Amino acid sequence: MDIRPEDILTMKKNHPCGCNEMFVIRAGMDFRLRCVKCSREFMVPRSKIEKSIKAIKHADEG
Repeated sequence: MDIRPEDILTMKKNHPCGCNEMFVIRAGMDFRLRCVKCSREFMVPRSKIEKSIKAIKHADEG
């Protein structure tokens, strides 16, 4: 799966604040994500993230 920093991930489940879009800060074995609505940052393992992605909006696509 091609996920790069500055991409926006649409997740299957909502964050507790109600938003389901996450901004990718760092990608690797672990992902550092930031919630688009409440700006909370958290680390999640790659295996867990890849299962819960609904859509990817790449930064260079506008």
